[in-house]
Amino acid sequence: MRKITVLRDGWRFGKSRDAALEPVSLPHTWNDVDGQDGGNDYYRGTCWYARELSVQETAGDAVFLELNGAAHTCEVFLNGEKLCHHEGGYSAFRAELTGKLRDKNLLEISVSNEDNDRVYPQKADFTFYGGLYREVRLITVPGEHFELLRDGTPGIKVTPIVDLEKHSASVTVETWQNAAAVTVTVHGESKTVPSENGHAQAEFVIENVHLWDGVDDPWLYTATAKLESGDEISARFGCRVFKVDPEKGFFLNGRSYPLRGVSRHQDLKGKGNALSKEDHAADMAIIREIGANTLRLAHYQHAQEFYDLCDENGIVVWAEIPYITMHMANGRENTLSQMRELITQCYNHPCIAVWGLSNEITAASAVNDDLLENHRLLNELCHRMDQTRLTTMADVFMLEIDSPILEIPDINSYNLYFGWYLGELEQTDEFFDEYHARYPNRVIGFSEYGADANPAFHSSHPEKGDYTEEYQALYHEHMLRMIEKRPYLWATHVWNLFDFAADGRDEGGKHGENQKGLVTFDRMLRKDAFYLYKAAWNKKEPFVHLCGKRYINRCEEETEIKVYSNQPHVKLYVDGAFVGEQDGETVFRFRIPLLGEHLIEAFAGDAHDSMCIRRVSEPDESYIFNKAAVSVTNWFDSDDIDPTCFSIMDTLGEIRQHPQAGAIVNQMMAKGASERGDVADAVKDNPALQRMMGRMTMLSLLKQGGADEESIKQLNRILQGIKK
Repeated sequence: MRKITVLRDGWRFGKSRDAALEPVSLPHTWNDVDGQDGGNDYYRGTCWYARELSVQETAGDAVFLELNGAAHTCEVFLNGEKLCHHEGGYSAFRAELTGKLRDKNLLEISVSNEDNDRVYPQKADFTFYGGLYREVRLITVPGEHFELLRDGTPGIKVTPIVDLEKHSASVTVETWQNAAAVTVTVHGESKTVPSENGHAQAEFVIENVHLWDGVDDPWLYTATAKLESGDEISARFGCRVFKVDPEKGFFLNGRSYPLRGVSRHQDLKGKGNALSKEDHAADMAIIREIGANTLRLAHYQHAQEFYDLCDENGIVVWAEIPYITMHMANGRENTLSQMRELITQCYNHPCIAVWGLSNEITAASAVNDDLLENHRLLNELCHRMDQTRLTTMADVFMLEIDSPILEIPDINSYNLYFGWYLGELEQTDEFFDEYHARYPNRVIGFSEYGADANPAFHSSHPEKGDYTEEYQALYHEHMLRMIEKRPYLWATHVWNLFDFAADGRDEGGKHGENQKGLVTFDRMLRKDAFYLYKAAWNKKEPFVHLCGKRYINRCEEETEIKVYSNQPHVKLYVDGAFVGEQDGETVFRFRIPLLGEHLIEAFAGDAHDSMCIRRVSEPDESYIFNKAAVSVTNWFDSDDIDPTCFSIMDTLGEIRQHPQAGAIVNQMMAKGASERGDVADAVKDNPALQRMMGRMTMLSLLKQGGADEESIKQLNRILQGIKK
């Protein structure tokens, strides 16, 4: 019989093998504090875990140690002998202890997240936590048992092929073992099949098949396999058909099924990536609340229990490896091994629709022969291991749409941040319209989009870069409209559902966090934009939400009250008095006079929400992140501009077309570039990025670049002296 023992307690931990180690419990990361506090100075090095193994724990004919997440390079020692070396911080692997055990045993595990040139990820906008941050288990099995070592395999592979017209599914079950025969059971039918060269295969047909049908009906079957020795394994699977169309988007089981959802990182405030099963379940509850039907699990293999939750909840998943940002010449084998492990360990999950080859890999790397060959090898590996799923990539926004790398995966998606990092919101619409017009037979999606928001910052006149909750909401309102008008987008994923740790960041009033989440890092606060998507996607739970609850002190005679609801009719009351009602969809806007302190209430059917706001005489400066940018905006709005001359309201492209004005601007930008090093070189050498910048106003570029008020005024004075 198979026995699994979770080694949760009894561990000792330290930064040196010979040092006095402190007691810890697993899961554990050593970066739960310093990886989240900013400064980009979190500990990246080698640490040690040690534990004694008792005779009772290791009793069995064959004994294996299973590590489900050891970030990022790991070595396992038993009684001083090295048993294995593993590179990759997000997948499971095992070491065999059979024949090496004594009456008393010391298990030592070294784990390293230090910088190197071969193990991904090494350059990305998130913290690379170190540690044994998922469960470590002992598995004892009979002498004849199912395979446990190769790429962390579950030992069983289930491939259902559905015939929608016949309402049936052909199910192939494969197993690997060191026994002569295997008994396989599917849907009440059992078959005993021979094992040849360690591999067995059984075929089944399920008539009147119950489909795995997304969030509406995520039906799961179970396949079990058993040996005469008593070793037994099982795998849940779902019968479904995924299809994509370049004009109509994603299809599930023959019907149009637009994939609209979010991305998720696996960390949590105060815990890092050492999450419990309860933490994973709480995240899934929030995903179901917002009404998403798809998840991009970025940027690495996630915990098996979370894929299980996606199976059970009908969430269609994009699964990927951490081949990200920067291509490393010495990292090819690591990309291939991480992809092998991802597919081997996750193949049976019906939720997974696509395998992601890479993310923004050209952000810090040129599209050269080595990078292209790496992607071709990954693509071929995916199709060799799995003929039922498509491959995809998340392409960085400055990647040219005619780049040869886009031809490698089956389908593509782009990460676009117009209206936040660069450019204006409308450029997202223009980008997809241009792409779809030039390549009507290609399948394209929207893999990342978002804007940072600190819930402490607010404005009645929000703008890009102010980190207000109001700008984030306006940003997502635009993107939601843009997406709904383009049904050909096969999948769209908000970046991100939750704020997450990026220890190199120091912006928007917080240290070490990316604040693009719709929910705060600790999961305690849902930002207004969360409720926008809940209104658009969650049709099962009637609700109404008043935006701006944290924007209490307002310095204006009249203020906007914005309401999000999934109901078609909203009524608004102020201090108990009815002030208006609207029919509409998702977003409702009201204007009310602001006289003092007011109780605002919104009703939509049986749903109700309320908040209090007040009129103040002076702006509440605690709501303002970048006060210098506000002063520039106020100055510019009140200044007279001669439209017959150039000004900072003209686009960079327009100014550059004029010899004199263009020379002035180019000289100024060259001076700024000399202070930006490699980042500036990446911009200068990227034609697509240059075109995007050319569509931006000089004012927008200067503000995003952090220019001071006097520099902006001076440039405007010079440009105003040049006739168009």
